[in-house]
This record gives sequence, structure tokens and C-alpha cells, in this order.
Amino acid sequence: MTTVAASWADLLEGEEIAYRGVEPAREPVVGALPDDLDPRVASALAANGITALYRHQAEAWEAARRDENVVVTTGTASGKSLAFNLPVLDAIARQPKTRALYLYPTKALAQDQARSLAGLRLKGLRPAIYDGDTPGERRWQVRKWANAVLTNPDMLHVGILPHHDRWGDVLANLRFVVVDEAHVYRGVFGSHVANVLRRLRRLARVYGSEPQFLLASATIANAGELALELTGEPATVIDHDTSARAEREVVIWNPPLLDAELGLRASPLGDAARLLSQLTTRGLRTICFAKSRKAAELIHRFAAERVDVATARRLAPYRAGYTPEQRRDIERRLVEGELLGVTATDALELGIDIGLLDCAISVGFPGTVASLRQQWGRAGRRGRGLAILVASDDALDQFFAREPDALLSRRVEAAILDHANPRILDPHVLSAAFEAPLDDGDADILGREALRRAAELPELEKTAAGYVWKGRDYPAARVSLRSGDAEAFTVVDGETGSLLGLVERDRAYSTVHEGAVYLHLGEQYLVELLSLDDRVAVVSPARVDWYTQAKKESETTIEASERADRRLGLELHFGRVSVTEQVVAYARKAVRDGSTIDVVPMLMPETTFETEAVWFCPEPGQLEGLEQMPKLLGTLHAAEHSLIALLPLWAMCDRWDIGGLSTNVHYQTGRPTIFVYDGHAGGVGITERGFDRFEDWVEDTVRLLERCPCAAGCPSCVQSPKCGNLNEPLDKAGAKLLLGRMTA
Repeated sequence: MTTVAASWADLLEGEEIAYRGVEPAREPVVGALPDDLDPRVASALAANGITALYRHQAEAWEAARRDENVVVTTGTASGKSLAFNLPVLDAIARQPKTRALYLYPTKALAQDQARSLAGLRLKGLRPAIYDGDTPGERRWQVRKWANAVLTNPDMLHVGILPHHDRWGDVLANLRFVVVDEAHVYRGVFGSHVANVLRRLRRLARVYGSEPQFLLASATIANAGELALELTGEPATVIDHDTSARAEREVVIWNPPLLDAELGLRASPLGDAARLLSQLTTRGLRTICFAKSRKAAELIHRFAAERVDVATARRLAPYRAGYTPEQRRDIERRLVEGELLGVTATDALELGIDIGLLDCAISVGFPGTVASLRQQWGRAGRRGRGLAILVASDDALDQFFAREPDALLSRRVEAAILDHANPRILDPHVLSAAFEAPLDDGDADILGREALRRAAELPELEKTAAGYVWKGRDYPAARVSLRSGDAEAFTVVDGETGSLLGLVERDRAYSTVHEGAVYLHLGEQYLVELLSLDDRVAVVSPARVDWYTQAKKESETTIEASERADRRLGLELHFGRVSVTEQVVAYARKAVRDGSTIDVVPMLMPETTFETEAVWFCPEPGQLEGLEQMPKLLGTLHAAEHSLIALLPLWAMCDRWDIGGLSTNVHYQTGRPTIFVYDGHAGGVGITERGFDRFEDWVEDTVRLLERCPCAAGCPSCVQSPKCGNLNEPLDKAGAKLLLGRMTA
């Protein structure tokens, strides 16, 4: 293994190395297959080379045998799939009429698991996929014949539950519900899925079954809490990873500084391509993760240009948009060692099996430590591995480059969701009433709040049987699980007519206004038309060297303070606020350096939404010397931006999920005030996590400001890509002083 390490050692000696360390190897803890496992399952496993279990797999088996719900939260390649498959396989071997439902966030993962189950060749096991691609003539066969049905939450929501009469036999015999990649179900998406799973439990009970939940997740801080929030039932947490792990060298690579005053660095894509070409030239199998399809394609192209023809043929990009056949071919070539280097988007981050690799490169922090760990877990599957984070100029990336311990010793984030948010709950209450009349007996599954909302929703009618749906359509079809807003705008490619995405109404006015540059999977589109009546944005492909940023006028109204505490020398509040915004212009900015090309006036409709927020008023002593305008406003504004940039360290979210407002005098508090609010109407718990971890959050933010080498603020500290005031005014020194005094 020393020779493998030596083959990359000389690549890791330049000024770009912000951190270099080693994660030690781990010996596995294994035991025999359980004595009470059905012999037919044991034989099928043995035929596939599985004759023992890791200790955590055995613990999951024992908990499932006690009829407990289970959540397994261990590292990449630690055998989570076997942990949740074992109880299912055993039950089906003993009673083939037993049904299990597998939920996956992507179709590719469901296909992967279906192949794995079929490959076991267990007599009586009949796996089948049921999703939007399943032909109509095959769907009735799946319902009638399959005992392991693999689908996704969207299909369960709109294609299965509203038509439960066709699924009566499945629901009556439903013994297990498997929820894989559970950490993906957070924020708005997770809050919707939590309601879908409660509707599933309710209908299963109607048909006489009480399914057991088996969940698997990347390593997160609150696996038990997430399982409870998702399913409404407690689960036994299996979190001690006993699988084998090879020694892994970990590197944080920070592209060299080109302009210290402006904080400009060399391109992370260029550096990643250089690393990929050098590693693959030395025969090291390497995967490189990029945040967008365009970035993955560019890194592939740059790397291919740097290597000889023979090596270039052994490089390939892998992304969404390829046909299943193309993707399977790339996966096969990777597994067999024919490919040396792959550039991928997040499609490969989740648990698709791609075989044994030496190196993993993550270009830009992927948003959560859990995701980064999953990507890095690909490295070292055949010996000593190398895992590299190539930092972008984003504030969080630069924070980690300067504070490696904040990343490497951090207990991973908490996955946050709130299924009772009325904006999310209401469509599921309507859907549940369509599926079966709602009465007080449903409160233990759907929640007391669901019954309260049923009494207030005009689309429902109270009858002797309970609350029933009055409409003629079915309400599940009205709501997307990926959006918190029933009034979302549709983004359509004007050239092909294809649907590119959905944008919540509250965000549409600032992201898909006419003239805006819209990004889809890393590709640029120019918004040609925004129809407010039809809620449609028509876009066309574009290649421009500028981006757009909306200028907004905002006002935040405090509706209620629900928690207040004396923290860091001031009064900290958490509660409900109303945010009113109006887009009044947009700026075109150069991609190269962020400079403003021009500002185009426009007036969009005013929007108001209620959400959750944390807010505080700095004390006079904390603002001493900062009281004069415009220094005061610049100080508060820069502090707000830097706090928003680092909140994702504590809650699994993106900075785009968070908003903020800072003012020198707020009309309700009468004092300088900083608000950080949840960007989703109703809130999903993100800012409450900030309230709970306020001291840690502010301390991290102070370190970010202290260590950033720029003179007056840059995208790596106080500038925000989504600022409604176009990043004016900002006073980095003032923010550093204010937040530093709070933590002193």
C-alpha cells in the first residue's frame, strides 16, 4: 500500500495544500449469519459470497426481529442495504404473500436495488419497479405479482395512495416499508415525504396491516429524530459502523490566490482537472464530483486534453441526462476497471455500486458534511485511498480551507423537517380526505394538527363518516413534493417544450423574471417570458459571460416571539415573522469578477409570506464606535450575510434556503436589528436550529471573518450571491468587531 500512496505524494506538496492528514484503517467486526435466518436466504447469500455479517448488520437484524422500526446510519460501503434487506428476505422466504415497499429518492437507485435483489435468485422473491416509466400494461402485473415493490415518494404520493383500491392486496399484506437514503428527506421535500408516509400508514391500517419501517441514512447527527419525524414512530438507531475501512489520506486543496484584495482565486475546475489527469495518468482509479452537469463536462474536457490518447479513452463523464444504457455502460466499465477516471454529478454520490476506486475528488463543498463523507467514502475501496476537497470561493468552502478541524472533527449536521407546516400539511390533509374520510381516530397517525386543519379547509365537508373531499379531481395531483408552494411557476424550454423545473412563487419574481439567467443542471438559459397569469416562465438556451441578481425592497414584521433567551450578551429571539418583498430591478454581473455591468429597472408584484426567524438587537456597548451611518448599516448587513453563509454548518440546508434582513432601526424593536429567516413559507425548523446552537454559530462566523485574507469583503466572507441590495453597503471590519464583541 505504501507504493500506492507514493504515487500521489509529489502532487500534494504545493501552496494549494490547506490540510493533509490520514484517517486510519479500521478492522471489521464480523459474526456468523443469524441462527434464526431462513435457510433459503442463508443459501442465497452464500451463493453470492456472503457468509457473515458486520456487527451493526446483526444489530439491525435483532432489532427488526423484535418488531422495532430501525434506522441504520453508517458510512459509505458499510453494508446498509444488506441490513435492511435481511428482514425483508427472511419474511418473504417464509411467506411469499408478504409485501414490502422500497422507497428511493431517484429512479437510478431503485433500478440498482432491483438488480441486486434479482441477483440473489431467492425462490419466491419477486422484485419489480413501479414508477413513472413503468408501462401501463405492466402496472397491474406489478400490483398483482410483485412482493418487493420499488418506487419513489412522488409515485407513492400521486400514483399509489389516491388509487389504493387497486393496491388493496399490497396494503393488506404490507409488512415492511424500506426508506433508503433517508437523509435526503429534509427541508420542504422531507416535510412532504413525512406526510406521505403518514398517509401510507393510515391506509395500511384501513386494510389491516401495521408495517415496520427500515430506514438507512448517511451519517447524520439526529438519525433517531429524523426517523421519528419522517414516519411518526420511534426507531432503534444503529450508528456504530463495524465495517472494514482502508487507510485514507484526506486533503483540502485551496486554489492559489490571484488577487488578495479582491479575494480572487484560481479556478477550482481547472485545478480539479489537473489533479484528475495526474492521478489517472499514474493508473489510479479516480472519481471527481462536481456540483453541476456543466462543471462535470468541463472538468472531463480539461482533463482529457491534458493526458495521452490512450488515457483519454479511459475517462468519461457521468451525469443525469444520459440514457439508462449509457449509464449502465459507464458503471460496468468502472466496475471492471476499464475506466480510470469519471467526472460525476451527485447522481453517483448516492449508493449506486461502482466498484473499487483509489481516489475521490470533491469540487466545492457539496452542501453537507454527510454528502462530502459519502463522496469521500468512494476512495480506498481496494487499499489506501485519497480523498480531496477542492475549495471554491464560496464562504463555507473557504472557512473549511482555513479551519480544517471545523470540517474534519465536526459531528455531521442534523436533518431538519417540519411536516406540520400548514403550507405543506394542508394538501396532504386534502389528499388523505380524498383517500378515506378523516375522523378523530386518524389523529394518532396524521397528528392532531391535521384534524384541526381539516375543520378549517373549505374544500372538505363534514359528514357522518368524517371529513370528505368535495372536489371532482384528486388533490394529490395539485402539489409537488419538491416544492412548498402549490402556486409554483413552471419553467419551460421554449425551443423543445420540455419542463425544466418548478420555482416557488415567492422565489419566481427574483429568479425567473424576464431577462434573468436561469441555471438548470449547470446549463444557462435566458428567461424570454414570465406569464404571471399562467405561472409559466419560458426560457431559451444561452451562453453568456454574465449572471443576474435581483434587487429587492424588503420588510420584516415580527408576528410573535415564541422563544427568547439572554445569549452572548443580548436578547435572542426565535419566532414567527412576515416577510414582504418586491423586486424593483435586476443587475447583470460579470462571471469573471462579479462586477456590475448594468442595472435594469422593473417592478414585480409584492409578495408576503409568514415564516420562522431568529433575530437580535445588538447592545449599545457591542456597537460602540459603529453607531454612525453608513458604517452601522454596513456592519449589520455584513454580519447578517456571514451568519447566513455558516448556518448550513448546523442545519442540513443550502444558503439559498435562508433569507435575512438587517436594519439600523426596525419599526417594532426601535433599535438596530438583524433577522435571519427560513426562506420557505411557514418554515421547516432551520432557524430554530440556529437559535439552539447560537453560540457555536456565531463563533464559527467570527473565525470566518478573521481568517479571510481579503481587505474589505469578498464572496468568501460577506458578499452573498442572492443579496437583494446587490451587496451594498457591506462593512467587513465592522461585522468582525460586532460579532467578536458578542463572543468575547
